[in-house]
Amino acid sequence: MKKLELGKAFTLLESGPVVLVTTHDGVKDNLMTISWTMVMDFTPRFAITTGAWNHSYAALRQYKECVIAIATVDLIDQVVGIGTCSGADTDKFATFGLTAVRGKQVRAPLIKECLANIECKVVDIVERHNIVVLEGVAAYLDRSRAERRTLHAVGDGTFIVDGEILDRREMMRAKLPPGV
Repeated sequence: MKKLELGKAFTLLESGPVVLVTTHDGVKDNLMTISWTMVMDFTPRFAITTGAWNHSYAALRQYKECVIAIATVDLIDQVVGIGTCSGADTDKFATFGLTAVRGKQVRAPLIKECLANIECKVVDIVERHNIVVLEGVAAYLDRSRAERRTLHAVGDGTFIVDGEILDRREMMRAKLPPGV
């Protein structure tokens, strides 16, 4: 093995799905691209990493809700574009041609063009590590969508796209929660 620069070690672990996170600040909707996500257990509890450097963070702190929208490979240019501009001076829905759809549990909108959307409430913010802990309160999946491959950011400007599915459900059955 060859030594890897320690500052690049995160690129070995970062490859979770890239998501779009929507917020509502009491006046307008916004969205941001997040590649730092984590499933916390088999319940609908998730975490994202963000902070004051993102315009949406103030709405997350104040209104304590958001939507996690799962983007697919056909949205890569919108995903990257959203992540490289600020909602402080850009209407990201209009600029990137995305459709805001009202949710049932939170004021933050779902994104019609995404494969899936999870309405969430903020249950904790671990400021020392910029971790926002979310509890899912409703989830939606567009089963009619032809493109279902999700994006995974490596962290260096490149992405990995889902490919072949390897099924080991029978082997793992004893460890899976009922209904999965």
